[in-house]
Amino acid sequence: MNELATHPQGDEKNQALAVISGPVAVDTFGGRVHVEWNPQAAVTPLGQLPFFIEFLKVSDLFDPWVAQCPLRWESPNAPRKRDVLGTALLSILSGHQRYAHINGLRGEGVNPALLGMSKVVSEDSVRRGLSKMDEADGVAWLQRHLERVYAPLLSEPWILDADVTVKPLYGHQEGAVLGYNPHKPGRPSHTYL
Repeated sequence: MNELATHPQGDEKNQALAVISGPVAVDTFGGRVHVEWNPQAAVTPLGQLPFFIEFLKVSDLFDPWVAQCPLRWESPNAPRKRDVLGTALLSILSGHQRYAHINGLRGEGVNPALLGMSKVVSEDSVRRGLSKMDEADGVAWLQRHLERVYAPLLSEPWILDADVTVKPLYGHQEGAVLGYNPHKPGRPSHTYL
């Protein structure tokens, strides 16, 4: 394992970083697991997810988010709410931008279990579930849980550091939108605009 941690000796300004070898214990919804790094193994974009899942468990953010979700099904064959929301979360964390990309998670066996899911559901289950949710109830649910994350930070002093770098994108590149271009003459150049 190539994990870095602060060395306990010396003053705080001159603390050295030491390499920790061996597995790291992580508490998840599926129980305690031990994460070990293998530098020769293939790289996965979700390799750090057990640590994020531990954050969700310790901070008690995921269970209330699932429990208070306004999704309702009548059928006994309907998927579990945790499976639908967990699949959507894993898809978003994987960088997926379309429902069809969810199918790439179908073979994932480790992270769904860490979230306490019984399975990864299909893209159709996620789409149908979210489309049945009342929009006003869904927005209120998401807003309430978003506020739960950022509200404690509002009592702390903070500094807004704005990056005013402009990178013009042209044509049909991802992220290209019609807007400000500093290279066009006659346009305002103030960063507040």
